[in-house]
Amino acid sequence: MKIALIIILTTAIAAVGITISLMLSQRQASRDRALSIISGTATDTRGKNNEKNDQNKRRAAIAKKLKDAGQEDSDEQKEKGKSTTREQIQQAGFEFSIAQFYIMSALSAVVFAGGSFYIGMPNLVVGLLTIVGFLGFPKLVLFILTKRRQKKFLEDFADALEAMMRLLKAGMPMNEAIKMCSKEFEGPIGEEMSRIYELQKIGTPLGEAALIVAKRMPIPEMRMFATGLAIQQQTGSSLSDILSNLAKVIRARFQLKRKVKSLSAEAKSSAAIIACMPPLVGLGLNAFNPGYIDIIFDTKSGMIGLSCFGGWMCLGMVIMWKMSNFKV
Repeated sequence: MKIALIIILTTAIAAVGITISLMLSQRQASRDRALSIISGTATDTRGKNNEKNDQNKRRAAIAKKLKDAGQEDSDEQKEKGKSTTREQIQQAGFEFSIAQFYIMSALSAVVFAGGSFYIGMPNLVVGLLTIVGFLGFPKLVLFILTKRRQKKFLEDFADALEAMMRLLKAGMPMNEAIKMCSKEFEGPIGEEMSRIYELQKIGTPLGEAALIVAKRMPIPEMRMFATGLAIQQQTGSSLSDILSNLAKVIRARFQLKRKVKSLSAEAKSSAAIIACMPPLVGLGLNAFNPGYIDIIFDTKSGMIGLSCFGGWMCLGMVIMWKMSNFKV
């Protein structure tokens, strides 16, 4: 009797243990299944990846390409200060050679030297202004023209992207859409889109052609456009959606820039007033008392002081401009 009771209890305990272990294993299996679905590694009974897994793989591939493209953009931004004179000339929208640029720089140096010598400045100041006229002033002109060209490019870039998006939705291929934009838009947009089309026509892939042109227009929006074309060629995503989102981003950046400009307008106006006060005060003193400040221009020490004053004023204007200029 006792042996039979022990056998029954043992069998019951074993059955309960087996049942509990089966329930735990089933729960663990369902948990593993859920985790595999979340992580995108689940497969169906036929051994093929399900739709969720394909989407996750595609997202991972696009994220990797975006990361690589971002790394390339950061490298380009690091090398931005290392642009050659030839690239600076192209970015300003000119096609003359480097020799012609240095000839114009030499003429600028002659003008600076002749003007300072005619005024009667010391030889040291004449030499410094000659160096500025040869090395500094031409590069400053290129910088100003480049920024002006980039600003004009951005003003029409969002409209050009939306025009290309509508052409793509109408069934036109991307290269023909770029060609149409090069004809419809004038200025920098038409020039750069025409270069992309010409490069693509001679056999350069569209993404690489856009990246080449992005070096002539080194702005984030153009690099984003080139990166979108390169990713679309490799992943097959919807190019019209990419262009639409890029146009929205550009317009949002414009709104942010205008907001920053309005917020910093007071600081810029204050800096301009402070920079204009010394020469205006000098002209006012000379108007009310003629000859009062002639000693500055008639003596050597006065010319040296005036030169130092001008240098410090220029340095102060640059500092105030940096303090009131916010990069978006």
